Amino acid sequence: MYRDIATSIVKAIRDGIFVTKLPTEAQLMERYSVSRNTIRKAIDLVYQQGLLRRVQGSGYFITKIQLRHKTVVNLSARSIQGGENQPHNLKSKVVTFDTIEADEKLGQQFGVPVGEELYRVIRLRYWHEKLYSLERSYYLRSVIHFISVEAVNSSIFEYLEEVYGIRVANSDDYLSLTELSTEDASIMTEEAGKAFLTLDSSNYYKNNGLFNFSHTVFAYPELALYFHTTNLANN
Repeated sequence: MYRDIATSIVKAIRDGIFVTKLPTEAQLMERYSVSRNTIRKAIDLVYQQGLLRRVQGSGYFITKIQLRHKTVVNLSARSIQGGENQPHNLKSKVVTFDTIEADEKLGQQFGVPVGEELYRVIRLRYWHEKLYSLERSYYLRSVIHFISVEAVNSSIFEYLEEVYGIRVANSDDYLSLTELSTEDASIMTEEAGKAFLTLDSSNYYKNNGLFNFSHTVFAYPELALYFHTTNLANN
């Protein structure tokens, strides 16, 4: 319930319904017909994504994530559908969609034996008619028994939530500047060895179960990636 409310709050921020700050807890309780505890959990989830800043005695103000001349993507908000500063309506061009057996490297990544079955998806993603990224993603078939072609061509994570009730609870992310391999350069029609910003993500669902690993090469022009961190000592 609180996750759905968090999604609704983020949508209201994106749509300009909440512009400067959030309504009070009492107003949100009335708006969503839920308890104070549920509202607090929803607000906390939005806050963790870096979309709010807390001002003692004044409530929660909306963070404006922006850099002049750059497109800013909030990677901290990936667990909330429709998040502010998230790429919307990405279009996909599927290069490969098949089942493979984990090699030693993927086996170590997932903590499974060599030969474990994985779904593999390689796709180019486009935003505003420009190449946004090359994405290589893998899903454990022991957790995800089936992925539809329609999901691969749109949003796999939305499909997993709708069909399996699986959503990203937490992730390990590694950002690096990486030279394109010959294969990736061919797919992207770029020069092999050219450096791009890349993100390796291991995504976990409840009970810390790893279900997905992805390697994303970002190609969108003037792209900035935003992360939110919280100093627990100050809470």
